[in-house]
Amino acid sequence: MAINLTKGQTIDLRKDTNDLDQITIGLGWKVREKKKSLLGGLFGAKDDAEFDLDAIAFLLDENGQVRDLGKEKLVGGDIVFFNSMKHPTGAVTHSGDERKGGTGANDDEQIVVKLNTMPAKYHRILFVVCIYKGIELKQHFGQVESAYIRAVDGKGKEMARYSLSSESAYDGQCTMVFGEVYRRDGGWKFRAIGDAHPFDSFVPLLKSHVQH
Repeated sequence: MAINLTKGQTIDLRKDTNDLDQITIGLGWKVREKKKSLLGGLFGAKDDAEFDLDAIAFLLDENGQVRDLGKEKLVGGDIVFFNSMKHPTGAVTHSGDERKGGTGANDDEQIVVKLNTMPAKYHRILFVVCIYKGIELKQHFGQVESAYIRAVDGKGKEMARYSLSSESAYDGQCTMVFGEVYRRDGGWKFRAIGDAHPFDSFVPLLKSHVQH
């Protein structure tokens, strides 16, 4: 049975009971139904705009830094996202950009991580979700009815899940650091984070993980 995590909680990803050859980090969300009103378009999210949430993975070294920013527009480096969906090592792969979300019981976006072949220089993989054009469209995580991140092993067994519900604390917050997988004592751990930020791009967060 999967463990339901709370913010800040950590679990071991046990290789004796789970297939860690590769794990899937699944992300899903459901947007709260908008109330139609004459003033809704002025003061709330635009009624005709879909929520486009984007999943991103940062591959970090032992100091929590991104070593390789890739080529032009961050392609081919240690950031895996919709414009650069496969890490050069092949150890991390993005499923592709889902522009609607909340379309069914399945994950809206997935990032597959091959833990057993992850090069030793990578110590953490940080999983971030941004609302595309959230500021322009007046969209934020306070309007997301429910969202989750889950870790599934190579045989499809869900190992852990961290769920978020709509909270006033997330009003105006367009980026969420959902969780991370990191090395510890020769194995791997999964941690729920749930830290929100007002910007609607991962670039400001990335800057805090780049050596200056």
